[in-house]
Amino acid sequence: MKTVSIIKKNKLLFFVAFAYLMVLAVSPEKALSSVNNSIYYLIEMIQVLPVIFLLTVVIDALVPKEMIMRGFGENSGIKGNLLALLLGSISAGPIYAAFPISKTLLGKGANISNIVIILSTWAVVKVPMLFNEVKFLGINFMIVRWILTVAAIFAMAYLTAMFVKKTDLPADESVNKMLEIKEEYCIGCGICVNMLPDYYEMENNKAVVRKNPEGIHVLKAINESINKCPAKAIVLNK
Repeated sequence: MKTVSIIKKNKLLFFVAFAYLMVLAVSPEKALSSVNNSIYYLIEMIQVLPVIFLLTVVIDALVPKEMIMRGFGENSGIKGNLLALLLGSISAGPIYAAFPISKTLLGKGANISNIVIILSTWAVVKVPMLFNEVKFLGINFMIVRWILTVAAIFAMAYLTAMFVKKTDLPADESVNKMLEIKEEYCIGCGICVNMLPDYYEMENNKAVVRKNPEGIHVLKAINESINKCPAKAIVLNK
């Protein structure tokens, strides 16, 4: 039963492993080539993703939500669209690096259409790619292709925003969470206050919540303080 449970939790991983075994049985040379390609992309991800995740933490912790909402939010208008186009165009790294950044921007108030613009420009109209396009295909080709692509991106962004709402997206575990301490259970040990004085404080020999968590970077620490509470008095509600 435990083996079945592990397989269910890692279905994609086991499916990929099974696919590799099937290819190995049919064509060992192609299997070896596939493994080499997978290793190459895995090494690339290991090199890129830590930097990207660090960037998302910086955005989440240091960039005010109001700034993101002004620049990329529902009321940002054409200015927000142009900023999203610029951000995607000057970005670096493979497209999968854009997804955690886009998730962070969404959590800070960016709207759907601007996220579509960022992802799309990151994928197909990045500035470094345009220079290569000019080198191999000429400037006229690049300009016409860029204009048509950007027009299509803007149309796709507005259509996506019409049919997809933020409520349709997977919820961020750290959003809309309320930290609560059950006063009747708290024994006043102060462990939580010592661990996270920014989020807990003592009042009348009882721990109380000082502020609620904001951002994914604090969720792990909050959960650790919940687990350390000997009275199990701390809860995190949606």
